Amino acid sequence: MKNVLWWIPRMLILGTLIFLIFGPLANLLLWSVAEKWFYPHLLPNDWGFAFWKRVFSPRGVAWEALGNSVLVAVFTVLASLSLAIPAGYALARLPLPARGLILLVFLIPQAFPNLTVYVNIARLFYQWGLNGTLLGVVLVHTVHGLVFAVWIASAAFSAVGREMEQAARSIGAGPWRAFIDITLPLAMPGLMASAIFVFLESLDEFTGSYFVGAPDVQMMPLLLYTAGAGGNYQIASITALVLLIPSVLFMLVVERFLKADVMARIGK
Repeated sequence: MKNVLWWIPRMLILGTLIFLIFGPLANLLLWSVAEKWFYPHLLPNDWGFAFWKRVFSPRGVAWEALGNSVLVAVFTVLASLSLAIPAGYALARLPLPARGLILLVFLIPQAFPNLTVYVNIARLFYQWGLNGTLLGVVLVHTVHGLVFAVWIASAAFSAVGREMEQAARSIGAGPWRAFIDITLPLAMPGLMASAIFVFLESLDEFTGSYFVGAPDVQMMPLLLYTAGAGGNYQIASITALVLLIPSVLFMLVVERFLKADVMARIGK
């Protein structure tokens, strides 16, 4: 009897967690194949893939939005890492007195509501002619992605022991050769994880895409917002699933790349 009483609350907690995690996902899956679904029916009245065909038809905007989202995410990763790798290496290796403060500066965009930040960025970009362009969207995504890129890159380089670099220098390798042949390959798993975080953050970024890109640059988060606001739950669910799939796959990869020693050094 005691064993039963011991298991009941734990099973209830486990069941609640499973419902909270997988319930919304199940709802998305049902709506994505529901051609008709009316209250009070618990399941769709009609099933089918008509809305999938509609979303990805040649005349639809999904292909354009998906292409733009992937293109922007790729260039955001390139821009973020081109800044984060030298910055992360400097923060990890150089004896900077204000290292913690410098890392904190990269968190400033996160310290304010996104709406406030992106409205002001959109105003500046409008003056510079960058509103409604892919370049403008890439730049605004890069501002957001640098938070992950610099912090994780700094931790990745900190996790690489100086001894390997010093050993390469002692046998005649220059600073650049030691960095390319020794430090960078050893830090690559952390940098790959940083790239994945930035890619996923860019892929799902709505606010910056809306204020800087809309209506000229179609993006998947904008398509999701438009469908949801219009009450078209089938298209909204399909779009959400398309955004969810790479997130799940890449997070599994990140779990492999981000080792405990790298995670322990983030922000230090």
